[in-house]
Amino acid sequence: MSKALILYEGNTLDELRKDFEDGVDSYLEACKADGIEPAKPYSGRLNLRMSSELHSRVAAFVATTGITINDFINKAIKNELNHAAIL
Repeated sequence: MSKALILYEGNTLDELRKDFEDGVDSYLEACKADGIEPAKPYSGRLNLRMSSELHSRVAAFVATTGITINDFINKAIKNELNHAAIL
């Protein structure tokens, strides 16, 4: 899946808003003409299930580092993706 790029500019807030809205409308029209679904951003929220043992190990580890479990999981995922070189 490729990412859509919508460019817009303006000298005032009203111009910026209008050019942005026109850019989005143009993108949606192009998607319709090409017969494709518009790209939709992910929410950034993910429910994750893990064993209670793993959860306990993660909680114990982050308690010694001062980061949150969420930050730890995000870092672990980024490291794995970088290692796998898929993005």
